[in-house]
Parts: sequence; C-alpha cells; structure tokens
Amino acid sequence: MSLHNEPARDAKPDLGSRRLVKNTGLNLLGIVVPAMIGLVTVPVVIRWLGTDRFGIFSIILTVFGYFALFDLGLGRASIKFSAEAMGRGAMEDLPRIIRTTVGLQTVFGLAGMVLMIVLTPLLAERILKIPAANLAEAKGALMIMALSLPFAIVTPSIRGVLEAGQRFELVNAVKIPTNALIYVLPLIGAPLGMGLRGIVLLLTASRVVTLFIWIGLAFRVYPVLARKEGFLPRHRLRKLFSFGGWNALSSFVWFFLVSADRFVLGTLRGMTAVGYYAAPAEATGRMNMLPGSLALTLFPAFSALEGGGDAERSKRLFTRSLKFTLILLGPPAAGLIALAGFILRIWLGPEFALQSRLVLQILSLGFLISALAYVPYSYLQGLGRADLPTKFQLIETAVFIPLLWFGVLRFGINGAAAACTIRVLLDLGLLIEASLRVGKIPLRALAETGIFRIGLILAVFTAALFGAKRLPAAPLWIVLASALYVLWAWRRALTPEERDGWTGLARRFFRGKAAGEAAGS
Repeated sequence: MSLHNEPARDAKPDLGSRRLVKNTGLNLLGIVVPAMIGLVTVPVVIRWLGTDRFGIFSIILTVFGYFALFDLGLGRASIKFSAEAMGRGAMEDLPRIIRTTVGLQTVFGLAGMVLMIVLTPLLAERILKIPAANLAEAKGALMIMALSLPFAIVTPSIRGVLEAGQRFELVNAVKIPTNALIYVLPLIGAPLGMGLRGIVLLLTASRVVTLFIWIGLAFRVYPVLARKEGFLPRHRLRKLFSFGGWNALSSFVWFFLVSADRFVLGTLRGMTAVGYYAAPAEATGRMNMLPGSLALTLFPAFSALEGGGDAERSKRLFTRSLKFTLILLGPPAAGLIALAGFILRIWLGPEFALQSRLVLQILSLGFLISALAYVPYSYLQGLGRADLPTKFQLIETAVFIPLLWFGVLRFGINGAAAACTIRVLLDLGLLIEASLRVGKIPLRALAETGIFRIGLILAVFTAALFGAKRLPAAPLWIVLASALYVLWAWRRALTPEERDGWTGLARRFFRGKAAGEAAGS
C-alpha cells in the first residue's frame, strides 16, 4: 500500500467499475471486522467490568454519539465539496474546503465539549439516573469523553478527503483497527483495574492519535492541502451550510424513524413484545451494512461525476447500482422470507419461531426495499439535493407514526413490522421518482437494465424456496433453486460487458490471493 509515485496523487479519482466494486468490498470489511471483534470481546469485557458498569459505559458512548451531531452535517458536506472539486480537476479548491469545514467543526466541537461538561451532572443524576455507587466514576468518564469531542467532530472532514478520492484502501486500513479499539481498549483496561475513567481516557487518547494519522495520510496523498489558502467565499459557505444542515436534520429524523417502532411497542404492548420484535429487527438491521458499504462508495462517486459534469455516466452508475443491488441482495432476502421459521427455530428456539416468524418475513422484505433506497439517496445527495431525502423523511414521519400506532394496537409486533416496511416502500418510491426527475433519467433507462424482470424472477425464486423446503431432501432442492437463480442471473440479467467485468474482478482477486500465498511461502 505504498503512497509513493502513485498516479492518484492530486489527480481525479478513479471511478471505474472495478474500483467501485473493490471499494464497496473494502467498506464492507471496514464495517464487518470491528463488529465481529465486538462480538467476541464484549462478553469478556462484561465479565471484567460487571453488567452495571458495562451498561454505564454503553450509555456514555450513546450520549457521546448524540453530542457528535454538533458536526451539523459538515463532515458529509466536506466529502461532497471535495469530490466535486476532484471531479472537475480543481484540486486547488481542496485547501479552502478543508480549512473551512475543519475550522467550523473545531468551533462547534469546542462548544459541544463545553456543553457536555456543563450538562454532565444533570445527565448522570437526573436523566440517566446512574446509581449512587457509580455516580462519581460515571461523571468523570463523561467529562473525559467530552474532551475528545472536537477531535471526533473534525475527523470526518479530514478522512473525507480520502473518501472523496475513492482511496478506501487507505481509509479502511485505518478505520478497521481504530474502530476496533472501541472494543479492544476496554478489554485491555478492565483487567488492569483502570475503571471507566481509565478506559474512557484510553479511548480519548486513541481519538487524538487517530486524527493525526488521518491528517498525515491526507496530506501525503494530496500534498495540495499544505498550501496556505484562505476560506471558502460567502456564497459557497451558504451552500456548505445548506447541504450540511439538511444532512444534520436528516440524522435527527432518521434516528426517530428507526427507533419509534420499539418505543411504540413497549408503550402499547409491553417489553415482552419488544423482545420478540427486537431480535428479527436487529438481524435485518445488521444486514444494512451490505448496502451501506455500497452507499459509502457511491456518494463521493456521484459527487465527483456531478463536479466533472459527466451526467450520462452518473445516470448509468445509478441504474446499474440499482440493478446489482437487487441481483445480489434479493436472494438473501428471499431466503429469509422463505426460511424464517427454520432460521428462528435454530437461532432462538421454537417459541421465537412461533411468535416472530411473520415479523422476520415482513422485515426481510423491508430490508430489500431499504437496500434499494440507498442508491437514489446517494444519487440525490451527490447531485447536491440533500434537501429532498430529508423532506421525504418528514413526509414519511407524518404517515408512519399513525400507521405504526394503529398497526401495533391492531396486530401487535406484526403490525409494527408491516408499518416499517410500508414506510421504506414509500421512501423508495419518493427517492426513485425524485432521482428520475432531478437527474432527467427516463423510466425506460431503468427498464432497459432488466430490473423489473429481475424482480419478477426473485418472486418466482422465493416461491420456489417455499416449495423446496416442504420436499424430501429439502436442502438439496434449496441449493438447486439457488444455483438456477445464479445461472439465470449470469446468463440473462447481466450484459456481456458486465459479465466480462465480473470475470475480470474474479481473476484479479484470485491472482492477488495466489501472489500473496506465494510471497508468504
């Protein structure tokens, strides 16, 4: 991963299909690996810290996440503006963009830090109601965590330069170990008797060190950042705040939308209902890391193409991304829908299979719909229309809350799942319509990708799985149905050019793997 003599330095980002697919895979690793480390380390940390102190530690991280919203969407705005500058070859704009966003984020981060410190007694004593035995330790940990807020808020803009340039091999080389530290540092500190304050101090130090690593990488890859430039002019500053503001509002609304189902269930049906609902909801929610890794790649790509004025290529990327998302994520969703009862029985036992089967089926359909929505969301953001997805979320809230309330009252956990799936279907419809209208993409361009035919075949595949699981030697029939889907997708859904592209990627992957094994022998 040498940085020397690379053609990408101070050049337009590589937006080729192979690069985008590779970056999506890297981003998926960047999400999955820390999560897997957490899965292994959390039980050990709980044993060392105790349930109460681990719960307090989790709450501290949650509170910190809320205060990180003092970023006001500027981190995402920085990626957008940087990618646009790279797309049009205006590398000289990068220093002004980064200087402006980092300067503003530093001010907001310091304000958030002071506010978090001032509010710590109120948060710990009145709102979070920390037990008296842990109160002093929790207050100290919250105040120490507050000190890292300016560093955490500035980091997205610095890292965003590399994301804007599609340098996700570097981004994830840093993100994977540093995100894993959230789980690893408590594992180190707890056995040493450091307590919450000591562990949070380690996390704070890691955030500071991480920021300087990002700065070093960004300046190494893009030396133009070292130029002594001024700040963005006033008219561009207004655009920056507008884009960031809509994203900040979107974050608030999104958090409300994705947590409302559990709150309403708990209020109307009790905690037992929440338990039966939460397990399948968490499972399908975790699967969003798959389309999420694609969105991390697409947003700066769409922004760079917009900056470079390459609207036609942007349209092709939009339609193909929808198509590939449906081809790749349709089968897992179909499998969950058809085999929900079996999966829940193996995973959580027969009672969960009885109570939560329909919930998992409905939410699995919702997952696929939501996965498709990542593409038009990223497209509209890349075109600079951050206002539209946020306005749609506000419309959805007005529809979703009464629908959710009625669904839970009438149908319990199944009603909650149905309300959530209807909401994401409305979201997808609004986002697709806006993307076609704003991007001036004719509906036939979407139809020409074969996406509607793919949807029909997926429905047939799902029905085949329902039938296969009832036959003798069911696993064999399920494998056969899956193989037929893969064969159909390869021969009929992909164009010759797309097949050549995927074949080339596979060859490069296995050549690289073979070379790595040879080097290690």
